[in-house]
Amino acid sequence: MLLFLALPTGIALGTGFVDGDGAPTLDNLAALGDPFVVSGLLASVQLSALTAVVGAVLGALVCYALLGARPEGPLRSVIDAASGVLAQFGGVMLAFAFVATIGIQGFITVLLRERLGVDIFADGVWLYEAPGLVLPYIYFQVPLMVIIFMPALEALKPQWAEACATLGGTTATFWWRIGVPVLAPSFLGSLLLLFANAFSSYATAAALTSQGQAILPLQIRAALTSETLLGRENLAGALALAMILVMAIVMMLYGLLQRRASRWQR
Repeated sequence: MLLFLALPTGIALGTGFVDGDGAPTLDNLAALGDPFVVSGLLASVQLSALTAVVGAVLGALVCYALLGARPEGPLRSVIDAASGVLAQFGGVMLAFAFVATIGIQGFITVLLRERLGVDIFADGVWLYEAPGLVLPYIYFQVPLMVIIFMPALEALKPQWAEACATLGGTTATFWWRIGVPVLAPSFLGSLLLLFANAFSSYATAAALTSQGQAILPLQIRAALTSETLLGRENLAGALALAMILVMAIVMMLYGLLQRRASRWQR
C-alpha cells in the first residue's frame, strides 16, 4: 500500500509544487488554467461519463437477463468467466484488437468497403482520435459493470416481490416502488466506479491516439517526455494533482453510496 499507492501519490503531489531546480513554485498549478489543459480535463470527463453511462446501462441489462439463469449453470459460468477476462482486457492488446478489426485496413473495415461499399472512415479516421476511444472503453466497461452490479441484483429478496403481489402490486409496481429505489445506490455507485475506471485509463488511449494529447492522462505523458516545457518541467505533477482530486471526489461519493446500498444487502 505504501510503496505502490501512498509513495507515488506523494511524489505526484510534491512535484506539482516545485520547479525543475526543486524550488517551491505555484507556476505548475497556474498552468492548470491553460485552455489546452482545461480542454484535456473536459475531454477526459466527457469520455469517462459517456462510457460509464453506456457501460452501466448495458451491463445492468445483462445482469437483469442473467437473473433467470442458474448461478451454477453453464450460461452464468461462461458470462462470469468472460466478464472477468474482458474487464481486464485493455491496454495495447485492446488497441491492437480494434485496429485489426475496424482500423483503416481492419477486417471489418475492408469487408464493408469491398462487399457493401460502406466506408466507415468516409468522414475521417475517427478511431485514432478522442471519439475513437468510446468503443474500446465500452468494451471493458460493460463486463466490469456485470461483475460489480450482479451481486446487488441478486440481493433483492423474493419475499419483497411476494409481499408486493400479496398487496395487489404488479411487476411494474415492484420495480418502481421497491426494485429501483433499492438498487439506485448500487447502480449509481457502480456508475461512479466505471467513471473512475475510464478516467484513469491510459494504455489503450496512448496506443490508439499516440499523435495527440486529447485527454488528461496523455497530457501527463507529454509533460513527462516533452523537452519543450521550459520552466514547467514538473507540470506533470500538477496534472496528476488534478486527476487525484477528481478521483478523490468520485471515490468519496462512491463510498457514501455503498454505505447506503449495504443496508439492503445484509
